[in-house]
Amino acid sequence: MEPFRIKAVEPIPMRTTEERQRILAEADYNIFRVHSADVTIDLLTDSGTTAMSSKQWAAMFLGDESYAWASSYERFERAVRELTGFPEVIPIHQGRAAERLLFTVLLRPGQITAANGHFDSTRANVEQVDCQAEDLPCPEAAELVSEASFKGNIDLGRLQKLLVGPDGEQVAVVILTVTNNGGGGQPVSLENIQGAREICRRYEIPLLLDASRFAENAYLIITREPGQQNRTPREVARAMFDLVDGCWASLKKDGMSNTGGLIALRDAKTAARCRELLTISEGFPTYGGLAGRDLEALAQGLQEVTDPAYLAHRADTAAWFAGALTKAGLPTLRPAGCHAVYADAGQLLPHIPPENFPGQALVCELYRLAGVRTTEFGTLAFGQDGGQAPNELVRLALPRRVYTRSHLEYVVDAVGDVVGRARELTGFTITGPQPPMRHFTVKLIPLQEGRDSP
Repeated sequence: MEPFRIKAVEPIPMRTTEERQRILAEADYNIFRVHSADVTIDLLTDSGTTAMSSKQWAAMFLGDESYAWASSYERFERAVRELTGFPEVIPIHQGRAAERLLFTVLLRPGQITAANGHFDSTRANVEQVDCQAEDLPCPEAAELVSEASFKGNIDLGRLQKLLVGPDGEQVAVVILTVTNNGGGGQPVSLENIQGAREICRRYEIPLLLDASRFAENAYLIITREPGQQNRTPREVARAMFDLVDGCWASLKKDGMSNTGGLIALRDAKTAARCRELLTISEGFPTYGGLAGRDLEALAQGLQEVTDPAYLAHRADTAAWFAGALTKAGLPTLRPAGCHAVYADAGQLLPHIPPENFPGQALVCELYRLAGVRTTEFGTLAFGQDGGQAPNELVRLALPRRVYTRSHLEYVVDAVGDVVGRARELTGFTITGPQPPMRHFTVKLIPLQEGRDSP
């Protein structure tokens, strides 16, 4: 059962299938353009969608809204230092803003960042400073149905080869995204982080974590990595942070809050340069674009997120949901992580080629039939320079402490209906625009409708 009680409720919108068909057309078949008031079950993202606890809401009343050195910042700083061990703590309003600051400071045009998997905003921020983002996922990451425990690992052999090769001197930073969101929410093992640490130390390259889901990664280490079973999530999280030079995080995930982020570092000089840019663009370094009440909620959330009962429930829910979707006929990536279940739209819809976005076809049909909002993680979101993504996935994200199992059972029933109509679905073509991270704003039209248009 859920390890919490529900203290406040919110009505769920219900629309007819005909209404949702009209809404999709008006939104140019981009699910990001659909209003939340027209969504029944919203599995678009786990970012900023957390239901906060009574202690978090109570902490917000203690918010000190002083411009400089507010007591709320001091509580936030203390919470981050106790968790991570990093002396330099910089609050910021969300993760991609942290990426922008860090990469502006750490990178020079023409350099390379190597990672187990750059998420969309990470890659966009690397490319924004005229650098190259190189993904080095482990071989197991390509095996969607294998039960390998740590598909989020970086390929240490490929990392070593990159660093000794002709482009080695251009590698400025190595990044480990924990868990690897773009790669199916798969965890990174402590052994893999240690291996990356040794390589980075040898070549004097900083190793950073995108720690947005650090607690979930720590819990999966405990349940999957030999020798870690008797540790607490907080102990394993600290072991992860002890192996790296710094981190950034969107605290809209494992910060258990609706806004916020951080940069935490060992190097005082890098931190000082980040604070200089922060002051120009985000706000004074002790609030970083956040209200004092937000800092209070985050400080409390960073305590709650490492609760073993909460994490066990989250992992068990994801595993049950993935199994139920598979039984309904939807191929899913295995094993399930914590924050989402990833469906293999390419396998479900082999008649739709990648350039016509089978994942988007599944996303739109789930919304049309049942009002369930999900997001495409295939060629529309991750196709680079007109190419294809490695897999045509759809992410069904799980907002923290928001939906019960009966809500997810509704989603499973809807998926069964969509699976029964799979051969009837058609793909899409883009009508515009196509900026970086195009999936947020792109306009689409059903392929058959596009062919029939003059």
